[in-house]
Amino acid sequence: MREADETTRQRLAGALRAEPATPSELAVKLDLTPESVLRHAEHVSRSIDGDETDEQFLVAPPTCRECGFDSFDDLLNVPSRCPSCKSESISEPAFTIE
Repeated sequence: MREADETTRQRLAGALRAEPATPSELAVKLDLTPESVLRHAEHVSRSIDGDETDEQFLVAPPTCRECGFDSFDDLLNVPSRCPSCKSESISEPAFTIE
């Protein structure tokens, strides 16, 4: 299938099968906004999990750069501040499909 014929979600899944990436990295690569990447990633996650293949949608959680907190409730989101230390220095989650 040519890249022009692929949907955004197919291109996103293909990029995540190739290598792990953050929403910002995927936004640049796929010419989207990070918010749009997060919405599409949620759908890709559900389709991979409901698929009959052995693939898994994996998420490395966002992490506070100040205190190391990484137990955020929503892994498919970029939190604005740490609930533990209130720092705004939060790394983005990273996604991959294995």
